[in-house]
Amino acid sequence: MLRFLLGLLVLLAGPSAGYAQVGRADSTRTSPDRLLAYTFANDAFLRTDYYFTQGMTLLLVSPALRYSPVNRILGPVPRGSVLYHGIRLHYDGFTPLRIQDPFIRVGDRPYASYIYADLLRVARHPARRLLVTTALHVGFIGPAAGAKGFQTKLHKWLGAPTPRGWGYQVQTDLVLGYEGRVEKQLLAAGRFLDFNGEASASVGTLQTYAGTGATLRLGQRPSVFESWGVVTGANRAGQRQLQAYAQTQVEGRLVGYNATLQGGLLNRHTPYVLPASAIRRALARSTSTVGLGYAGVRIEGALTWISPEFRGGRSHRWTTLGVQVAF
Repeated sequence: MLRFLLGLLVLLAGPSAGYAQVGRADSTRTSPDRLLAYTFANDAFLRTDYYFTQGMTLLLVSPALRYSPVNRILGPVPRGSVLYHGIRLHYDGFTPLRIQDPFIRVGDRPYASYIYADLLRVARHPARRLLVTTALHVGFIGPAAGAKGFQTKLHKWLGAPTPRGWGYQVQTDLVLGYEGRVEKQLLAAGRFLDFNGEASASVGTLQTYAGTGATLRLGQRPSVFESWGVVTGANRAGQRQLQAYAQTQVEGRLVGYNATLQGGLLNRHTPYVLPASAIRRALARSTSTVGLGYAGVRIEGALTWISPEFRGGRSHRWTTLGVQVAF
């Protein structure tokens, strides 16, 4: 998987792109930007309640995180990059097709949930229109993530059916992995349209996959190759404060392992998981997003679709709401 990612990195970046180890003053610098971002995802708005059913992320980006020892294992970056260091927390929950059943639904998706942190670094290279993100995943999957209590209480508030199968969820195991993503501009028309190619790979106990895709962005928004998208601070002088844009991302993945379907790699005592033969190894995914922002604040809404993840499964959709604040 990592060879796949590095190969696509070279293809996207071009043969003339040089790379440097982080810490060389003549090749990279750390951005002073600081921001917080939060997202909440759920399928309830689409009147479904199965598969990926709820999730949240919380991201902190700060130059103080450049001192983290984890940065030493996040790989080289293109020379001349601007670096952003962050921590992103993930919580996601998954259920089978019918949550009212108090028994194992054989052939359906297992109950599963996890919490883990991304210790991440983003390298932006405005001149090459290149974005390289690498991250170390650390956390756990299993009952301690609290999905049973969270979904049960949420459904009680909403007057929805009570989930009755969390006792059969994927049991506690380690989440540890490494992920890389590369985005390169392929086409641009002024400041209001750009078309980018992407490549990604993940190796770890939660997910192992390789993917490639593309993103089309339309509207008024700071370039992803220059900033996180908020317009604030001295380094944003001359840029427009108002943001209004839409984008569509499509991605294809080859899946090697998915612990939410197959159980953890270390703890093999989960009551029910899907066999490897049931996993669909080729997946398609698309996300359409609209965003609106002013200066240091931005809000986004997104609709995501994913093809069936296992044999006999359905495609699925969910919505995500997010807010990002620079400080």
